[in-house]
Amino acid sequence: MGDSGDLTSAYNDDSVLFRVLRHLGWDSLVDIGYFTLPTLPLVVLTGPVPFQRRLARRSLALLEARPGHLVLDAGCGRGDTTARLGAAGCRALGVDIQPAQIDQARRRYGCSGAHFAVADATALPQRAAEIPLTEGSFDRVHCLEAAFHFGHEGRRSFLSGSFRLLRPGGRLVLVDVTSRKDQPIGSLDPNGLVRGTWRFDDIEPYGRYPLMASAAGFTTRRILDWTTPVLHRAAQLCALFAAAASTRAGRQALCVRWPGLRTLDAQDWDEVITVVRAHRAIGRGTRYTAYVLDKPASRGRAMGRLPAGRPPV
Repeated sequence: MGDSGDLTSAYNDDSVLFRVLRHLGWDSLVDIGYFTLPTLPLVVLTGPVPFQRRLARRSLALLEARPGHLVLDAGCGRGDTTARLGAAGCRALGVDIQPAQIDQARRRYGCSGAHFAVADATALPQRAAEIPLTEGSFDRVHCLEAAFHFGHEGRRSFLSGSFRLLRPGGRLVLVDVTSRKDQPIGSLDPNGLVRGTWRFDDIEPYGRYPLMASAAGFTTRRILDWTTPVLHRAAQLCALFAAAASTRAGRQALCVRWPGLRTLDAQDWDEVITVVRAHRAIGRGTRYTAYVLDKPASRGRAMGRLPAGRPPV
């Protein structure tokens, strides 16, 4: 995996941004969220959680998983999506490289029928949580907003490993932050603030994922561009937050709505504004993409080419 810092200790209060997000309501889910324009003002009332759940539901729906299916949830984080799969009747295994995340997942959802294990999704073991990870044994693989951590070679390994695990006719749904074109990440994040916060080294160009998937043996079934409801609208919210946090009256108003923010001192406020603005800047060169990748039902490797014309959405 990429190692812009130690990923095993990421997503915690070492980052002022994650302290803020926790106070805003981030808990069992740590994805960005899926925001529709009419519901955007509700964030002030509800916080981000309903929008995070909406994104998780959309991602899981692309799997078309059925009761009894064996599903690997790669980069499962705190276990919410894995538990949802278990509640739907699937045999769900969630793996994550962060022990703290898996500990939380087990505490929250250990009795839900879902299984959890600490494992690197780019180099899976032969067995996890007493479930064999053998060739052709899984019906579905799901990876929501985690592959950007893996690094380019890690993403290649993840794709080939997922193809090996899936039975013929199986499906991988991979939802990831991608770049609009092949450009050095340093040009998007010159000060490394975004990479340091999320602990990653690079992101994959939008158009390269289908090529990598084809090389692994997959057929690209669908490509969905969720840039506007995820990244663009999150950027709008970031801009509003940064504007409010830049004034004393604005900070007081934020603290009235989210009392936990009172724990931030002046230096914390200044730091989080800087980090939020860096996220807005990198957002101009990024996309948010859902890839639906199928393992051919027949023997042999498919070419994995999309039909001529525009990609399906």
